[in-house]
Amino acid sequence: MDPIWSFRLGAVCAWCLIGNPLFAEDWPQWLGPNRDSVWRESGIIDTFPAKGPPVCWRVNIGGGYAGPVVAKGRVYVADRQLAQGTSNPADPFDRGVIRGMERVLCLSEADGQVLWKHEYECPYSISYPAGPRVAPLVSAGKVYTLGAEGNLFCLDADDGKVLWSRDFKKDFGIKAPLWGFAGHPLLDGNRLICLVGGAGSIAVAFDKNTGKEIWRALSAEEPGYSSPVIYEAGGKRQLIIWHPEAANSLDPMTGDVYWSVPFKSRTGMTLATPRKLGDSLFFTAFYSGSLMLRLDSAKPAATTVWRTLKVNEKDTTHLNAVMCTPFLQDGSIYGVCSYGQLRCLKLETGERVWETFQATTAGEPVRWANAFIVKNGDRFFLFNEKGDLIIAKLSPRGYEEISRAHLLEPTGSAAGRAVLWSHPAFANRRAYARNDKEIICVDLGLGR
Repeated sequence: MDPIWSFRLGAVCAWCLIGNPLFAEDWPQWLGPNRDSVWRESGIIDTFPAKGPPVCWRVNIGGGYAGPVVAKGRVYVADRQLAQGTSNPADPFDRGVIRGMERVLCLSEADGQVLWKHEYECPYSISYPAGPRVAPLVSAGKVYTLGAEGNLFCLDADDGKVLWSRDFKKDFGIKAPLWGFAGHPLLDGNRLICLVGGAGSIAVAFDKNTGKEIWRALSAEEPGYSSPVIYEAGGKRQLIIWHPEAANSLDPMTGDVYWSVPFKSRTGMTLATPRKLGDSLFFTAFYSGSLMLRLDSAKPAATTVWRTLKVNEKDTTHLNAVMCTPFLQDGSIYGVCSYGQLRCLKLETGERVWETFQATTAGEPVRWANAFIVKNGDRFFLFNEKGDLIIAKLSPRGYEEISRAHLLEPTGSAAGRAVLWSHPAFANRRAYARNDKEIICVDLGLGR
């Protein structure tokens, strides 16, 4: 980019962040400020320019699946740097000890300048070893990060100083899951709630200021990869923990179990964050399909409304999501199924209304094909594994694509194809996305 134009664009972006804060909203954690995949800012473009949205900046980084987050004028992202002379296996399912470092980077939101970095030695033994899976979480001047091998850090958001840390494998006597630790920590009051693993410690709450354990709960053979979330129902705030054996509701203050509903998932593949609409609570897994629960209005309890009875990821009846957390609205469920089918289901019955490959593979079923779904106003932004950002409307009438722009090249590898499996962030009328080589910031604001 021409240096003069780069300077001018940076100045404009900085003014929008500093001089026009009325419409600004950060994206400080997984799925956004309310952990619900909704981008609430206004003043966002209706369609992309012919050459794509203006690039504010791009910065080289290392590998990883962890999406960026944005808070108080800074962008935080986790990556991995391989040791010299080391490479990842050609087949991501191959496992061995791979030397390297995990890092947490803090960038200036205005221009992408690296303000600080925290790095630590972290040999990998997991499948799909590109890098960390978990987006940082920023709150009250602290940054909480969880690495793929279970290194939990609380860092000072200003300078990256380590305030406290935990090592899940060492502290709880467990091994890393096949695909690494991937459940995004949840902050609730003074509790940082994490998906850990082991007997009695699938879920663990740590003091957010000291790292001291407050409570632990649940046992299962594997912890899975689904992120904790809190919903209110039956007069109680309920912490939903979904591991590969059951959907569970806990008291977030104490870890006491309110209810559990069996829902088995092969090879630990519980990934999507559970979603709630009204009294409906929805779960979806690659092998096991869908489970819809109805939450009791009078007490913490749940009953099954419908579920997938045929466990088959190829011949699917409802929604067998892999990485895509679905979106529920107006009596419908929208999500990406096991082979890239963007689907609409009736919430009450699970009946399929429509499906399309247009948003993901552009025509052919492809195993694990993915797109992430974020709502903004009356439309959605979908970021697919090809690096395309799509503006579309989703309704029971069908998929209506409005505009599409290619942001990044897919640099990962899966099932013999290149993929980009990292959730973007949307903040201050911008989008932030990363692959295994760079992170990019693009301007999506109107009239800038």
